[in-house]
Amino acid sequence: MFREMRLKDQQLSREEAVAMLEKCTNGALALTGEEGYPYSVPVNFAYADGKIYFHGANEGYKLDCVRKNEKVSFSVVAKDEIIPEEFNSLFASVIIFGKARVLENDAEKQKALEAIVTKYSAEFMEGGKKYIKAEWDNAVAIEIEIEHMTAKKGV
Repeated sequence: MFREMRLKDQQLSREEAVAMLEKCTNGALALTGEEGYPYSVPVNFAYADGKIYFHGANEGYKLDCVRKNEKVSFSVVAKDEIIPEEFNSLFASVIIFGKARVLENDAEKQKALEAIVTKYSAEFMEGGKKYIKAEWDNAVAIEIEIEHMTAKKGV
């Protein structure tokens, strides 16, 4: 169903892809927007249990798009070094295709939000849990079930 990478010598392993997902602090979420136009939005995220988690307001365009069409793409760029004299760039990136869903179950939502706090503010976990509780009704957590993932490096 998904295309294989054309340049196999630039393909990275799943382990290398996961390492980038664990390291990177933001990614681009691509959704189907209004009138079929693509909508790409930068998001902070966490990778845990083989899934991508991000959060957002309990209303808005991003949420509307997820609810309208669950099929999404997500990408991160872990390295981007331009080599002007060689007309080249050295890069490392991951592209994911999957299905997004709003986590309605409180335990799943809590787990996703805690994964995000752990990634960005692990040393402030107690405060993070209080923040999650205070903002509970204002936020949603969204999970991307990964169906296909590739990683690539420029040489």
